[in-house]
Amino acid sequence: MPDTDALTRLRPLWQQAGLPAEALAFAHLAGADPVLPSSFAVGAAAQTSIAAAALAACELGHARGTPRQAVAVDMRHAALECTGWFSLDGRVLDPWDVFSGLYRCADGHVRIHANFRHHREGALRLLGLDPEGAQRSDAEQALLAWRALDFEQAAAERGLVVTALRRFDDWDATPQGRAVAAQPLLTLERIGDAAPRALPPLVDDAPPLAGLRVLDLTRILAGPVGGRALAAYGADVLLVNSPVLPNIDAIADTSRGKLSAHVDLRSDDGQATLQRLVADAHVFVQGYRPGGLADLGFGPEALARLRPGIVCVSLSAYGTQGPWASRRGFDSLVQTAMGFNHAEGQAKGDGQPRPMPVQILDEATGYLIAFGAAAALWRQQREGGSWHVQVSLAQTGQWLRSLGRVPGGLDVPRPGIADLAPFIETSASGFGELQALRHSAQLARTPAVWRRPSMPPGTHPAQWP
Repeated sequence: MPDTDALTRLRPLWQQAGLPAEALAFAHLAGADPVLPSSFAVGAAAQTSIAAAALAACELGHARGTPRQAVAVDMRHAALECTGWFSLDGRVLDPWDVFSGLYRCADGHVRIHANFRHHREGALRLLGLDPEGAQRSDAEQALLAWRALDFEQAAAERGLVVTALRRFDDWDATPQGRAVAAQPLLTLERIGDAAPRALPPLVDDAPPLAGLRVLDLTRILAGPVGGRALAAYGADVLLVNSPVLPNIDAIADTSRGKLSAHVDLRSDDGQATLQRLVADAHVFVQGYRPGGLADLGFGPEALARLRPGIVCVSLSAYGTQGPWASRRGFDSLVQTAMGFNHAEGQAKGDGQPRPMPVQILDEATGYLIAFGAAAALWRQQREGGSWHVQVSLAQTGQWLRSLGRVPGGLDVPRPGIADLAPFIETSASGFGELQALRHSAQLARTPAVWRRPSMPPGTHPAQWP
């Protein structure tokens, strides 16, 4: 696909963020879908979101006094990066709990996300099963007595993570579907007054985000991917985890380039520590349930008062509008609820619901986090103010639909280790020997690299370097 077609996808994001059009001439985007087995333009979504993040970081670097530089993103490399493949000590870990997945109900299907113990046990108890002795076959049998939408609603009322399988037209007819369709891909909003903040000057060989401090209060995938991208472009990213909440194995991959500390916000000491970190931060990214951090005193408006000029980025599953605005969710569940799994099955021709071959809603949303943060920092330099960037998995899903379908896309074979091998890099980490994929955005003058090894939560003190 020629660059002009790829730029047609990138240009609306760039314009929405208010960034200068002349910078687009420095984006070089090669490749065409299909690159992964999907009827959706997952390669285009990966390439566009990654290019947006890298180019916005470079444009902020230009605003800080360095020349613009070319940013090249190959679609195949971008899509493979978004598979999230990694190994530890030569072992590839299974990302899914045995109870996670799609189940048949009396009138359709539901998808259950059971990777966290409390979600798994809650779903099993809702089915009347003993979490200690239940087998997946027991859950399959129990769900045959439920209507799909009834189980979805009952799970949501208990704070569990379950969605019913829908068609696109079913989703579009729901109040939440209409609310998501009415929202842009992401929003950048000025939420307070502040003078433009002086950023550390750059020398020509410094990465574009050098000297910028990012607090990363995210878990699972989309948020950590965003923080990892900012680290690749030179930011000091401090991942702040709760000492009492679980994480998934992918943290070994998504923690590349970051410092990693524990802070317990339920304690007075933890609250004071985070306030101290915020006082010197440029960006605050959070992906907890809507309103969760605000209840603890760290919502965007409170942060803007504490640190005028800060850029806050908020991640949610279903956006800020509609009856599901406060509902928890993960990529696999949003795919199912919005109609992607049904559509992939229809495109395959067998009618069997099937997930997309990559967690593209998570991955693309992660790079949109990095894009939004860099764009808002650029705006802050010119306009002042404190800023709030909002993204959601569902809005990314709506955007993915707008990119169109890929005829014959499902005929592409799934990538194997031989396809990944040219892009794999090996590094020591606090989790073991880590093999993972290099970043697909190639910056001409200051290559994107992770300067810090991936380390487990709590390895570093909760302080800036």
